[in-house]
Amino acid sequence: MTARTPSVSCVFVCHDGDGRVLLARRGPEARDERGAWDCGAGALEFGEAFETAVEREVREEYVAAPKEIVQLGVRNVLRGDPVESHWVAVVFAVRVEPDAVAIGEPHKFDALEWFAPDALPGTLHSQLPETLALFAAAAAEGRL
Repeated sequence: MTARTPSVSCVFVCHDGDGRVLLARRGPEARDERGAWDCGAGALEFGEAFETAVEREVREEYVAAPKEIVQLGVRNVLRGDPVESHWVAVVFAVRVEPDAVAIGEPHKFDALEWFAPDALPGTLHSQLPETLALFAAAAAEGRL
């Protein structure tokens, strides 16, 4: 039996600084939950700082340069029953210029839109509500 270990992911909620969040709809070639709206994320590379990973992933996925990066918290993500994947998700809020964003990975996403937190689209990725709860808590605390 092969030993399994968790992976580390940097999850990020891009926002415009005025309350709107940027979500991408997962396309037909996405790894899972195709058609669901989600925030961005990417695996932490060996030896990489969290903020460096977030900046790299925001540029790859949304073509934009982060203007501000704030760590929101950490989540232990276990998916499947029995567990099929285990991620330690370090969650960030990233302020970006709304006019600068575009789909940088069209093989993963087929739409990109801004939403008010109280007007989210119908089909959300299974992990997004808990991530957005961290974002909302940070906003309520005045950290964003």
